[in-house]
Amino acid sequence: MINAKTILSLLLIFIPISVAATFQGWGSTVIFVTSALAIIPLAGWMGTATEEIAVVLGPNLGGLMNATFGNATELIIGIVALKAGLIDVVKASITGSIIGNLLLVMGLAMFLGGLRFKEQEFPSVVARLNASAMNLAVIAILVPTAVDVTSAGIEEITMQRLSAAVAIVLIGVYILTLLFSMKTHTYLYEVGLAENEPEGAAEGEEQSEPHEVNLWLWVGVLLVATITVAVESELLVDSLEEATESLGLTALFTGVILVPIIGNAAEHATAVTVAMKNKMDLSVSVAVGSSLQIALFVAPVLVLAGWLLGQPMDLDFNPFELIAVAVAVLIANSVSSDGRSDWLEGALLLAAYAVLGLAFFFHPVVEGLA
Repeated sequence: MINAKTILSLLLIFIPISVAATFQGWGSTVIFVTSALAIIPLAGWMGTATEEIAVVLGPNLGGLMNATFGNATELIIGIVALKAGLIDVVKASITGSIIGNLLLVMGLAMFLGGLRFKEQEFPSVVARLNASAMNLAVIAILVPTAVDVTSAGIEEITMQRLSAAVAIVLIGVYILTLLFSMKTHTYLYEVGLAENEPEGAAEGEEQSEPHEVNLWLWVGVLLVATITVAVESELLVDSLEEATESLGLTALFTGVILVPIIGNAAEHATAVTVAMKNKMDLSVSVAVGSSLQIALFVAPVLVLAGWLLGQPMDLDFNPFELIAVAVAVLIANSVSSDGRSDWLEGALLLAAYAVLGLAFFFHPVVEGLA
């Protein structure tokens, strides 16, 4: 039977194909598509390697490593795009990742899980805490844009300094959330951890001994996968503008919809798979946790990286992107606040994502008409 791991392994064939397409001059569209497909399994292997290394490091260091490398693929793509000067694509990918995780991933998980199980539950306390953190993140990325819109004219360097200061605050909040979840209030997250136990354990079956982790093997896998993701990201970014133009797509739609799906595909598959096994608490943790990592860690790091690379990266977003993020956070918080889900709530999240996706697709046309 073909499973997700088999599909991811088969997609590795696109690594040599994308390299061949670059050297043989097969065109930007072919390079863009093949490099995008190559990044998907590499992100999966990075996630697997991180989890295996985390087992050896223990719950505290392991949890910290998982939190740090959880969105490494998006961070690598973002830094490569920053170096290429594609600031708008980087900003769009940040908002797109938040929207995609809250609406597409959680929506698919609740919808498909709800088709198999009439009602699924997850800790409402954790959901409310995550909702509060996401509200803070939205406010933080809204403020620089509001300052720009309400001022007579703010200098670029001033906006960068404001964004860098806000980024430092967000990273501080991210560190506090890690301290909260891994040190002072770990009991709130024990249900999600319990769901990782072998299925036979709940039925009283004899558990097999924990498998031994070859630490250096997985360190090597993580290193090779990271380097390969960086190479494929270069190919993706170099071909992005020409390829998307030939496909009739805009930088805004590409950044908000395509890039986040490419970087998060493996994680998306995990969230949906565990939801269909009636482990909705773990699924929600993956979806919402990834959004928080993007808002509180990846976005601030990219702002600071832009400062170091001499690129004008800041938190002054397209106002429509902020509206879309606020809508995503609002409906996701509304759906998850009661600690239960069903297929209709999943359908509502997917519908919201479809509406926003269509809006981003047609946004330049509407703007041009205006």
